[in-house]
Amino acid sequence: MKTEKEYSSISGYSVVFAILLVNLAGFAISIAIHSPIFTVIFGVITIACMPGFFLVNPNNSVVLVLFGEYQGTVKQSGFHWVNPFFSKRSISLRAQNLESDKIKVNDKVGNPIQIGVILVWQVQNTFKAAFDIDNYERFVKIQTDAAVRTLAGLYPYDNFDNEAEITLRSGHGEVNKSLEETLKHRLEMAGIHVIEARIGNLAYAPEIAGAMLGRQQASAVVAARFKIVEGAVSMVQMALEHLSTQKIVELDEERKAAMVSNLMVVLCGDKDVSPVINAGTLNQ
Repeated sequence: MKTEKEYSSISGYSVVFAILLVNLAGFAISIAIHSPIFTVIFGVITIACMPGFFLVNPNNSVVLVLFGEYQGTVKQSGFHWVNPFFSKRSISLRAQNLESDKIKVNDKVGNPIQIGVILVWQVQNTFKAAFDIDNYERFVKIQTDAAVRTLAGLYPYDNFDNEAEITLRSGHGEVNKSLEETLKHRLEMAGIHVIEARIGNLAYAPEIAGAMLGRQQASAVVAARFKIVEGAVSMVQMALEHLSTQKIVELDEERKAAMVSNLMVVLCGDKDVSPVINAGTLNQ
């Protein structure tokens, strides 16, 4: 199997200078023999050499083919000249961005989601990009969409029951690494180097977005209430311990239970309380 190889071209400026000298010599000979034959011959040769000139811009390349046979790739920027019969195909070596369209797929648990990725890539092997793939830019786009569909099926969008599980929403590092490895494997045959791949757009599909938002809000409320109750229990325990240690007041089990109940209502309530001040005895 053929691979990319560098082609050593001739400087275009040197060929231009040589053509000028040849044409001047032909013109001088034609004058000397009083016949334009040499001027015409050298003029035809000059015209025949013109297709051999080409430019290579920085971070660009030109693939050369002679009668269906790959001759090499010119990557050095500048003004070049090669065999005029070579066919030439320019391939950019610059890093390129691809922001895929948001596609609708199902995640690991079957929830419909919308997902899109951002891919940074560049051509690394011009032979593969030119001859192993019909259209390498279209190939990159299609393979990226396929990789996104595969990735979405490997992870759930979110997991409310198991926070340790990797999800599309929270496991950015692991998910993006998996996406990048998948794309590297898929695009290697086209001579494409994947510089970076990451999720750019992620959301629930519109038909379930409202329900999932409500579920997230409910989970957040439950988590917040758990923290509030946990803190309230600690505060009540601390209050009882201080009262007992400082011997401020002696409380029997019934009054302790009443105090705990009142403190829990005050600390866990979601509205401001209106306290009733007891100015009498403990029995009131």
